[in-house]
Amino acid sequence: MSDLLKDKSQRKEKRTVKVPSEGSHGVRGKETTGKTKDSISTVSGMDELHHDDNARTAVTMENTYQMGPYKRFPVPAVTDILKDVLTSYLQEEKYEVEWSQKMTKTICEVIRARVKDLMIPRYKIVVLVHIGQLTGQSMQISSRCLWDAANDTFASYSFKNSSLYGVATVYAVYFE
Repeated sequence: MSDLLKDKSQRKEKRTVKVPSEGSHGVRGKETTGKTKDSISTVSGMDELHHDDNARTAVTMENTYQMGPYKRFPVPAVTDILKDVLTSYLQEEKYEVEWSQKMTKTICEVIRARVKDLMIPRYKIVVLVHIGQLTGQSMQISSRCLWDAANDTFASYSFKNSSLYGVATVYAVYFE
């Protein structure tokens, strides 16, 4: 039992460091009798601190207090991109299930890259593409989201050939 108490006291001595304190401005305090008073502060801490060199510091961004965009999202330019991409990728194609699954992802990536090339600051871009077979059916596509009517917008384009249809929509949500 006494060994356990000795280990505890040795660990406590390792953690406790006594440092003479000279006050907050480097001036020694005086007692009322005129003698100089030395104070000793006790600081608790570990001598062997472990620092991880690979740890990343969190970067905090300052507020810009910008409530609206400097540059509005160019809906006509994005509609032209949608028209160009859908027409070039789907013009001569026949509908196949596996092909349309892969092509939907490809078209989304191409549209997103071309819209990002416009370099419109502070807008989050969401791209949706639907490809389906034309067999005389009807289809309704709808979406819901939290929307700021003053700054958020979208562009959409529909394409149709003899065997398939394609609908592409780009949502631009302003990021304050």
